[in-house]
Amino acid sequence: MPAQGVQIGAPLSISMEVLFVSEARAAMRALVVAEGDVPRREALDAAWPGWDAGVSLIVAADGGWDKAASLGLRPDLLVGDADSLPEARFVALAAEGVPIERSPTDKDESDTELALLAAIRRGATHVTVLGALGGKRFDHALANVGLLSLPDPEIVEVELLDGATRVRLLRAPSAGGACGAAGATVSCALTGQTGDLVSLLPLGVPALGVTTDGLLYPLHDGTLPLGPARGLSNVRIAAGASVTLREGRLLVVETRTAKSA
Repeated sequence: MPAQGVQIGAPLSISMEVLFVSEARAAMRALVVAEGDVPRREALDAAWPGWDAGVSLIVAADGGWDKAASLGLRPDLLVGDADSLPEARFVALAAEGVPIERSPTDKDESDTELALLAAIRRGATHVTVLGALGGKRFDHALANVGLLSLPDPEIVEVELLDGATRVRLLRAPSAGGACGAAGATVSCALTGQTGDLVSLLPLGVPALGVTTDGLLYPLHDGTLPLGPARGLSNVRIAAGASVTLREGRLLVVETRTAKSA
């Protein structure tokens, strides 16, 4: 029998109305482990020191349970449809008392998306997603990058991480909206090693008013249009680099290099 509160095989209903329950929530770090390529802990520790510091919630997305175990982690919650982690494992983990949110195979969301939403519903204000990049499914990797657009940036910060890459999304304040007044800017710290690559890629719309600090090829109130690869492969020349955005959305992709590692 499933542990109390666990529904094996029951559809999962998600209400976006209750997803972001409080803008005043206390800081809480969560880790979501998906089923893409997950590097060894040694590689993560070397590339991103402190990547799991302060994590108080670990959510596995289906087969991400075994990927978490390979890092010496035991998730607090298992989410998914049992298409990669066998049904028998779901049943066994439920019997051990592991909380499970089981979803149907035919659904609109990916298991990684459901795991991210589950972490946010439980109060996460910063979510690191492992296993979202690489693997055999390039379409899954693209969809996972799209998940960066999901949470309200005023409430939740999300990053995708692997052994060499960190991906974040910088979104400018909406004109007169809750995220800030018209004409306001938003900044992102690019803390890391000199020599790292930093790519700034507009997402969906052109990125306007882009200003960088601590990068080899500076931008001063510049525009990064959709299409041209102008923002590709910049180089961090200062440990405390940053990027500021006035309008639009900007993917910030940081890549550790052999020189910086």
